[in-house]
Amino acid sequence: MDDCCSNKGSEIEQLARRAEQRRVLRVVLAINAVMFCIEFTAGVMASSTALMADSIDMFGDASVYALSLYALDRGPQWRIGAALVKGALILVFGLWVLIEVGLNILYAVTPMASTMVGIGTLAFAANLTCLALLWRFRRQDLNMSSTFECSRNDVIANVGVLVAAAGVWMAGSGWPDIVVGLLIAALFLRSAVRVVREAWPQFRPGGLHPRGS
Repeated sequence: MDDCCSNKGSEIEQLARRAEQRRVLRVVLAINAVMFCIEFTAGVMASSTALMADSIDMFGDASVYALSLYALDRGPQWRIGAALVKGALILVFGLWVLIEVGLNILYAVTPMASTMVGIGTLAFAANLTCLALLWRFRRQDLNMSSTFECSRNDVIANVGVLVAAAGVWMAGSGWPDIVVGLLIAALFLRSAVRVVREAWPQFRPGGLHPRGS
């Protein structure tokens, strides 16, 4: 009887933890979806590679959080699969930034620094909020760990956008925007490699349990 009560208590604790994760992920999903619309529109108007790259990152994060919600109440294999998908999304966005950087170099685009500052500051505040919400879940499992990594990268990218805006304003050139775009791409690609490298061995058959068990 004591063992039964103890096990039931553990089950309730697990359910409570999942419900809390779900609530937090829904909030950060909403934040990123709204910020994608705002930042992408502003990035197009300002002709800013860094701002547009950051907005696409917001779109990627919204997808990431949706995947996390989908995998949250499923088994470990589902959660590891979601981490793999997140890694692939990060990789795609990193490559997309590289293409945008090439186009801006080709056409010598100079973005609007004032728009970059205003929207970059708003995105920075939004991502700090997401990071604070996800902080205590960062080491619970691979799925939540990779989700936290996405949010942490967003904050770093936002700082880069603000630095690029200052550089564009002072130099009157699009090169600071291009340099930051390249740095954001490098950050994405590094994260993609890390997440996929950690998740793939566990996702393969036998990765979670010994063969024959």
